[in-house]
Amino acid sequence: MSLNAPSSADANRALKGLSVEDARARILARAAALPSETVPLAKADGRTLAEAVTAVRDQPPFDASAMDGWAVRRADVGEATTLRIVGESAAGRGHAAPLQPGEAVRIFTGAPVPAGADLVVIQEEATREGDQVRLGPAGASNNLRPRGGDFRAGTLLLEAGVRLDPWRLSLAAAAGRAELTVARRPRVAVLATGEELAAPGSAAGPFQIYESGSVGLLAMLSRSGAAPTRLAPTGDDEAAIAAAVRDIEADVIVTVGGASVGDYDLVKPALATLGLELDVETVNVRPGKPTWFGRLGDGRLVLGLPGNPASAFVCAELFLRPLVLALQGATTPHRMTTAPLAAPLPANGPREHWMRARLGPGGAAPFPDQDSSLVTVFAAADALLRRLPGADAAAAGDEVDVLRLERG
Repeated sequence: MSLNAPSSADANRALKGLSVEDARARILARAAALPSETVPLAKADGRTLAEAVTAVRDQPPFDASAMDGWAVRRADVGEATTLRIVGESAAGRGHAAPLQPGEAVRIFTGAPVPAGADLVVIQEEATREGDQVRLGPAGASNNLRPRGGDFRAGTLLLEAGVRLDPWRLSLAAAAGRAELTVARRPRVAVLATGEELAAPGSAAGPFQIYESGSVGLLAMLSRSGAAPTRLAPTGDDEAAIAAAVRDIEADVIVTVGGASVGDYDLVKPALATLGLELDVETVNVRPGKPTWFGRLGDGRLVLGLPGNPASAFVCAELFLRPLVLALQGATTPHRMTTAPLAAPLPANGPREHWMRARLGPGGAAPFPDQDSSLVTVFAAADALLRRLPGADAAAAGDEVDVLRLERG
């Protein structure tokens, strides 16, 4: 071996204690965009757009009335005017003939404005008298929606990489699209391990706790556009852990628990039998230091999360959600922002600390107890507050970095 070549021990050390940014960069470097597929609008909510959507015509495609009233020529309207009614224009059925001097057309909201008309007098300011309408003075507003007032033909409406929601789907529909090309949903298999786990609804033993991490992760994954599968939990058995994932069709395997270095932390040794190669061994983060990431011999990605629920959820926000979005080609960044600190905080230790917090009128308020086993705290939090390694004490009112959580 060359004297300058790194030893395996050096290589392993390089994978340990990575910063959150470095660990996330290593994870996202493995996130090759998945193939796309075409789906109806009704099935596109929450998916990531794989194509740009461009307008093929103006919206609205004609000058339209913004009010119920009378389409007239402004030049015909004085202090008190009587005009001859020559027709009607309703939504989906316009008045074809151009408007002539002295004429008026009954018109309804959204209906095409007849050629020659440049004003809609609202119905409250008009009185119909047989085949004539008497109008008062015209107001300042024309009460018109101009052709192309929403968007013009050729306008880029939605960029590839955006996540679709009800409002963006409505915009695509307004552009006449019945189908959209979206990224395939990443297939994510979630496996919880540990003899201490009991399934919710079952009779738990005296030394067991109900397994809660995978339930929340499945919901998070679905909301992020993935197609998650919950694997049957396994005990602390290497062979059972390897068997649980050996033949699962998945782009990403997420393990919960068994990620540390105790006698019963067997996930990495079990997956080593399937060719596991690590890109991240530990992360300099609190909570969640044991988080790891790698690839199996067949190319499936594996993210190992700690068993404590708060640790698992914090690291899922920091690493799993960005991974799933990147696999879909999403351009959505982290929901990072800043907020004033609601209460003082002491100096931080050597690990980057992501504290569960609530955002309110007074700013970001971290919960007093940040124990990584507390599910109640995470359920009440709507943000994670970031404290960098070695950060000085912070006073109330100081600006801090926060990651907003998707709640509701």
